[in-house]
Amino acid sequence: MSQGNILIISILLATLGAVSLIAWAFIPDLMERYKKLSEKRAARASRSLDEMFIWVSHKKLILVFGLSPVILGIVFFTLFGNILLLVGGFVLGFILPMTVINILDKNRKKKFYAQLPDTLTSLTQSMKAGLSFMQALEIVAEELPAPVSQEFALLVKEHKMGVPLNESFERLNKKMESDDLNLITTAILIAFETGGNLTEIFSHLHENIRKKNRVSGQLKTLTTQATLQGKILTALPVMFAILIFKMNPGFFDQMLSSAMGRFLLIWCVISEVLGALMLKRLSHIEV
Repeated sequence: MSQGNILIISILLATLGAVSLIAWAFIPDLMERYKKLSEKRAARASRSLDEMFIWVSHKKLILVFGLSPVILGIVFFTLFGNILLLVGGFVLGFILPMTVINILDKNRKKKFYAQLPDTLTSLTQSMKAGLSFMQALEIVAEELPAPVSQEFALLVKEHKMGVPLNESFERLNKKMESDDLNLITTAILIAFETGGNLTEIFSHLHENIRKKNRVSGQLKTLTTQATLQGKILTALPVMFAILIFKMNPGFFDQMLSSAMGRFLLIWCVISEVLGALMLKRLSHIEV
């Protein structure tokens, strides 16, 4: 074996040894930091799931948050053999669990909002039948479907444990973030403090919420076409650029090779993003 080969092998062994020492020094610390991060994210997810009455053990959540980035990274790399996709799979696995939980929470709140008119109807009928307000809340908790039954069952349970009613309603308002619910609870608390006919108040609130939902539905129907047109207009330049590149890969070479061309491409991207944001803003109407 020549001296040149011996030198190359020696350099490779020295490099491998240095890398191994660095890995031995830093990998345990990185693993510990990653474990703590997974535990922290799992604790936050556990609180969110508990609020949705979904019971998952803390250990399972730690496994999900800890292993999903690694698993998706390995899957992406195995399927496509690209180191960038390995990183992309790791990032996707990192954000996916919390994204799923947020989607579940958003869908649950939408279902809760849709059940508020039926809740008011149940409260009104129960109080007209001679039941007290707390008994009417118990009827809502027993007879209506989730999630409204779950939330009002918790409210009734808190009241029986001695929690003031206004604190329970404040917690519910903060949790569900609904203008309609805030209007209902405000009316209830004012009626308790100053007196008032809750049955009549609930009837008026029910009618107002029904009208608001009807107007919201009409506006959504009217803005659907504008939203679809905005999405099409946003996608057209991108799809056109991809089509041109597929047909003639050298079409953009002159733009990419000159400072002015790169500036124009960057300006096109910025204009595209600004246009998409403006279209989204113009097609969205608050009720």
